[in-house]
Amino acid sequence: MTIAIFGNSQKPKISDEIQHLLDFMQAREVHVLLSSELRQELNLRQYRQFPDSDEPIDFALSIGGDGTFLTTAAMVGEHNIPILGVNFGHLGFLSEVSTHDVDSILEDLVNGNYTIEQRSLLQISCSEGGFLASTDALNEVAVMKYGLSSAIDIDTCVNGEQLTRYIADGLMVATPTGSTAYNMSVGGPIMVPQSRGIILTPIASHSLTVRPLVIPDDWKIDLQVKSRTGSYMVSIDGRSQIMNDTVTLHIEKSPRTIKLVQVCGTNFIKSLKEKLLWGSASGHSDSKDSAQA
Repeated sequence: MTIAIFGNSQKPKISDEIQHLLDFMQAREVHVLLSSELRQELNLRQYRQFPDSDEPIDFALSIGGDGTFLTTAAMVGEHNIPILGVNFGHLGFLSEVSTHDVDSILEDLVNGNYTIEQRSLLQISCSEGGFLASTDALNEVAVMKYGLSSAIDIDTCVNGEQLTRYIADGLMVATPTGSTAYNMSVGGPIMVPQSRGIILTPIASHSLTVRPLVIPDDWKIDLQVKSRTGSYMVSIDGRSQIMNDTVTLHIEKSPRTIKLVQVCGTNFIKSLKEKLLWGSASGHSDSKDSAQA
């Protein structure tokens, strides 16, 4: 078995965790590759570097938060490598495995006790004259005002028919996987990752009648943005780029998917309850106190 390890080298104590993982895998004769960042920053040059090796890779291990997971997905997605996220961050819906559980989880991985879950991606392209550094999104595509600009106008069409013209600070187009990320923070709906839908959520809309909308994932979206500054920002899973407002964006479901490793004891419903404190004792107490107030 061969595992490629990716991580945020700036995280406190991550070098200790990486060394623990390397010792664990060496004891089980698991071959290891390291991302160029980890290999250089942690001075682990005795290990081979991803993707320089031609050796087939069974899994990618992402050590960090969801941001690290998204970076890992962008690097290994085209190689069709399943990813397991170990949470070294805060909320962590993508990186579900706690560092406290990593030994038992890796034992399951080595012993074949896991399943592979396919997650949908959004594919982004633009009209002639535009340029996008990254074209697939696991979480979301967001168009946002740039600099000191006031609200932007986002003329939105679905399947060639005009839906509406958003006047807002921006518009989020999210996958079910991304529903618990930036989309959730701006008031968008949460979707089970296996759902077949795309979420459109305005960011700080200037109209009270505009609400988030879920459309089928085989619908195609075109966005024409107008701004007083003549430009706007596109963010694809946190990677940002400035675009001229003469450029039209086209968004649709990608033919590719990202493979996530699911091990025993991890699932989306459990993550929701743990991370959002649904059904917790403190949650019941808050509800009771609110009712009495």
